[in-house]
Amino acid sequence: MRFSDVLTIAFAQIRNNKLRSFFTLLGIIVSVAFLVAVTAIIEGMNAYVKENVADAMIGANTFQVRQSPVNIGRISDDEVTRIGRRPKVTVRDAAAIEVAIPDAEAVALTSGWPTPRADVIWRNQRVADVILFGVTEPYQVVQDYRVEAGRPLSDLDVAERRAVVVVGHDIAESLFPNVDAVGKEVRIMGEQFEIIGVNAGKGQVLGQSFDTYALMPMTRFEMLFGRRNTTTVSVKMSGPVEMASAMARAEEAMRVSRGLRPGQENNFSIETSDALVAFWKTLTRLLFAIIPAVVSIGVVVGGIVIMNIMLMAVTERTHEIGIRKAVGARAADIERQFLWEAVTLATLGGVMGVAAGWLFALSIAAASPLPARVTAWSVVLSLALGAGVGILFGVYPARRAARLDPISAMRAE
Repeated sequence: MRFSDVLTIAFAQIRNNKLRSFFTLLGIIVSVAFLVAVTAIIEGMNAYVKENVADAMIGANTFQVRQSPVNIGRISDDEVTRIGRRPKVTVRDAAAIEVAIPDAEAVALTSGWPTPRADVIWRNQRVADVILFGVTEPYQVVQDYRVEAGRPLSDLDVAERRAVVVVGHDIAESLFPNVDAVGKEVRIMGEQFEIIGVNAGKGQVLGQSFDTYALMPMTRFEMLFGRRNTTTVSVKMSGPVEMASAMARAEEAMRVSRGLRPGQENNFSIETSDALVAFWKTLTRLLFAIIPAVVSIGVVVGGIVIMNIMLMAVTERTHEIGIRKAVGARAADIERQFLWEAVTLATLGGVMGVAAGWLFALSIAAASPLPARVTAWSVVLSLALGAGVGILFGVYPARRAARLDPISAMRAE
């Protein structure tokens, strides 16, 4: 029997029993759809964190010199305690890094954790929970801020501890919808600050605005809040190619500045946006660990259903099997026929599951901030899973059909 004939008969059987075939495949369809949809959402989130969140927080082509690593959640309590004893990053450290990397586009010092939040008030209006950053002038270059009104912070603002701020786009829109915000006096923590600039909007990430912040000179920030537990030096390079060399020079400058001997462990961390991405992926690994268990349960149930349906089909088609054997069909032909029917049925379930999962992922992406990216490997895995279930659970019914005695089979009604 030709392979094309085998497939033709298999599809004819599925077409003649549409409803039964659909309910037979329901377990595989749901399992595969779950696999494709959840994988698409997780992969989309990973890409989104890399392309938006990480670069928005640290900056594109940027690395940070910090007291503690970004991925602090992956280390032991003893390690956290040891890292907490590290000396703070200081202005002296920033100066040493700036000398070591003269080709950097910007070397900035910014206030670290804990990051304060406060209301920004103008007359009887306010914007609550505004994130406040104390920064030096180059920080605006590091974060790719573009001033749409007024001017950015200057070195003179930092040197003279001026009570000035540059606000995000959302703050200006909320407090001054029809008025130029530049030059207006706002109250922050009971003190008056002049708005000298408004930055262009960067949009939202997962529903969280990146434009509800206020930048003030680092020196004025410390007068208001004191020095933070951590301070960060951010270094922006012109492109990704220069990053490795610049990070090595920054490490050397920090070791010299802190008097570390050869072989002595660094008492600081150098991080890029990749660290945030890596930390995020450690969180998503838990989901990837759960997915196989959930999918396996559905697939096994679906496979058992397929096996039972194929056994019932063998019983229903006993007379047909007897006639085929009588006209010369070999046991191998009968076995191959029923095996391929099971494989075709399971693969069709995989295809329907992929389509359902794809549509579900796109619906989630359209209806929420969660992105979704269907990957080729999840589609291939789903189709292979469907075909594998057909083979695994179709062997027994196929062999049972092949072993039927032709005389007894022809007598069956």
